[in-house]
Amino acid sequence: MEHDHNLVSGEFQQEEDRQEYSLRPRRFNEYVGQNEMKENLQVFIASALKRKESLDHVLLYGPPGLGKTTMANIIAIELGCSIRSTSGPVIEKQGDLAAILTSLEPNQVLFIDEVHRMNRVIEEVLYSAMEDYTLDIMIGQGPSARTIKLDLPRFTLIGATTRTGLLSTPLRERFGIPLHFEYYQPEELKQIVIRSAGILNVQIFDDAALELGKRSRGTPRIVNRLLKRSRDFADLRTGGVITLEIVEETLNRLGIDSLGLDKLDRTILAQIIEIHKGGPVGVGTIAASVAEETDTIEEVVEPFLLKSGMLRRTPRGRVVTHKAYQALDLPVPDET
Repeated sequence: MEHDHNLVSGEFQQEEDRQEYSLRPRRFNEYVGQNEMKENLQVFIASALKRKESLDHVLLYGPPGLGKTTMANIIAIELGCSIRSTSGPVIEKQGDLAAILTSLEPNQVLFIDEVHRMNRVIEEVLYSAMEDYTLDIMIGQGPSARTIKLDLPRFTLIGATTRTGLLSTPLRERFGIPLHFEYYQPEELKQIVIRSAGILNVQIFDDAALELGKRSRGTPRIVNRLLKRSRDFADLRTGGVITLEIVEETLNRLGIDSLGLDKLDRTILAQIIEIHKGGPVGVGTIAASVAEETDTIEEVVEPFLLKSGMLRRTPRGRVVTHKAYQALDLPVPDET
């Protein structure tokens, strides 16, 4: 899943982080997938550069691991400007956000990850900053308090979120370029694997790369992680060459089945079927029954199960479909 458990040393984890960073594409021509988005962005960026203006504010949304942070960095590089990065939960006071905004350079990119988790009171500072490039600051307290208006340089805000439904309407409407990330096709993930293997100096067969693509939940972050775990087994079995057999052994050991479902996915589907007779059941109940956070269920697990057609949302809760029974090799009840 998206949340690796901390079973590794800090030094090893830092090496993993460095590798993760090195695998990220730097330009549009290196970025596999999301073709319509890339084509549109290239037009918007070229137009902004031609007019010598900042790019309009961009909202990147979709499930985790699909490349939102990578895309934000590419946009900055293609604009020829630097990027300041922060995240919604880190900004704790209006003053924190004001300090960031007033230190921006003209046409610079400000990237706010998890923008949906920003405090509503703090978020209000962004409204005038995004719309009019001004900042209202309160000076003093009580009867002598007064507001001063500061002019900001024109900048581009890029917000990333896994949960657009949690964004306030005033904030969402101020993003002129909303971009939705789609899950990747196996063939696209195969291209990502082959590119990543080249960077990691790893040999991999075509059929092995495609198998990784098929079983990575349509997600580049997951396919890169599984590539690195396959490399670990290959180092011990085949002198570092990743074959289809190595991939299958790796994924079986990690509990990832032929559909890309992992242990948590199967546990959730089994709980809904066995305890709640297939649903409907609320997401809070599901989270409690598998001892997971509700956010993890809604952001990481559920989108893939919905896309795979194994789960449906109804007004009364989540319901499993025939496909879920088939995925778990369970008999499909007549009434489902």
